[in-house]
Amino acid sequence: MIVKITDGVKVSVETLYQAEYSNPANEHYMFAYKIKIENLGDFSVQLLTRHWDIFDSNGNHREVEGEGVVGLQPIIEPGEWHEYVSGCNLQTEMGSMKGTYEMLRLSDQTELTVNIPEFALIVPYKMN
Repeated sequence: MIVKITDGVKVSVETLYQAEYSNPANEHYMFAYKIKIENLGDFSVQLLTRHWDIFDSNGNHREVEGEGVVGLQPIIEPGEWHEYVSGCNLQTEMGSMKGTYEMLRLSDQTELTVNIPEFALIVPYKMN
């Protein structure tokens, strides 16, 4: 598990290769990732937007931006967390993702940029 804490918000990431949704003969590799966002601070925060930088081993880079995560803009109370699962496809067997969440501290309307740690996307047989 990969973990990063920014301004009292802890982001943890786990990944899983999705062989059943992949087609290596057509250079299509599908990965799932599970993210847990924990509020370690004393104030409620709301996740507003996300920004992803996605890289593959061919040197390709793409960016993805949007509101919320999987259709939600969750409010996370102190000591609480929000979990979700999403996916990413690559044209290579290895790559990585990193990014940020724009969040709002509800008590004073302060905007926070919370870092999502960089994590690897690697098909299992490449790990040997």
